[in-house]
Amino acid sequence: MPTGKLPYSHNQLQQLRGFCQTARCGSVSKAAAQLYLSQPSVSQQIKALERDFGVKLFERRSTQMVLTREGELLFDMVAPILDRLEVIKEEFKSQRDSADWGRVDIAAGGSTLLYVLPEYVKQFVAQHPRVELKLHNVTGKAGLERLRAGEADFAVGPLLDTPEDLNFFPIVAYEPMLITCLGHPLAKKKRITLEDISRYPLILPPRHLSTWRVVESVFAEHRLSYDVCLEVGGWPVIKKYVGLGLGISIVMSICLREKGDEYLEARPVGKWFPKRTYGVVARRNKKLSRHAIHFIHMMDPNIRGLEAED
Repeated sequence: MPTGKLPYSHNQLQQLRGFCQTARCGSVSKAAAQLYLSQPSVSQQIKALERDFGVKLFERRSTQMVLTREGELLFDMVAPILDRLEVIKEEFKSQRDSADWGRVDIAAGGSTLLYVLPEYVKQFVAQHPRVELKLHNVTGKAGLERLRAGEADFAVGPLLDTPEDLNFFPIVAYEPMLITCLGHPLAKKKRITLEDISRYPLILPPRHLSTWRVVESVFAEHRLSYDVCLEVGGWPVIKKYVGLGLGISIVMSICLREKGDEYLEARPVGKWFPKRTYGVVARRNKKLSRHAIHFIHMMDPNIRGLEAED
């Protein structure tokens, strides 16, 4: 149904621009030229404003458009706002590109969060206090699923096999260590063999994680059977139960730096078990925020092939 309003009454911001530009130029035609509009369009904008506000905004004196008292009042109120709007897009872009704000989501397993990432997290937070950092405690396939779903910018951890849709950037490798409780028979032997290790019950992380796969493949390669007496997640928990004498385990050297580790015996077993390489896992052809890339380059400045968002 017709409302009786002029065609431009729905776009009051544009009307106000036409009004202010006319006030500055003293001419509808000059204002229209600067706004890249037709003269009738600007005239209709002004008329729409006058209708909406119920006042006359201009008086025509010879060839000049002169503000009325009400027009001066409206101009003084509106002009600073429009001036601010004219530059806000550029200011926003400038601040977006330079301001230290944003969010970084990292997927990692519990051991990675506890032993590998802390020093980098501390450094990043100190340098970027306004950037929200979210650490997702997920392991194995769950971490990769979160990465593929876009719920994490990248993942950190070991990756035995790299799927085609992901990139793996190795950063650091840790030595495999056999741990036992104090006084364990293996700790007393000067030289141990893989067969010696296979005789004692093992405490391992859950079967779906990479440690189990590595241990299984090593014993299978040497045609040795083994027994897992306890399946439990997390190196701190594994160390606790090993210290109680419930079994032995294979862990990485990085986890043997804590208070309480003096109640364990540790022997290097790199002769049989491979080093564990930790690195960054990222989606192929996925652009990352500059803060995400900065975090990755803190871990290893030599990583190449990361694409930054525009």
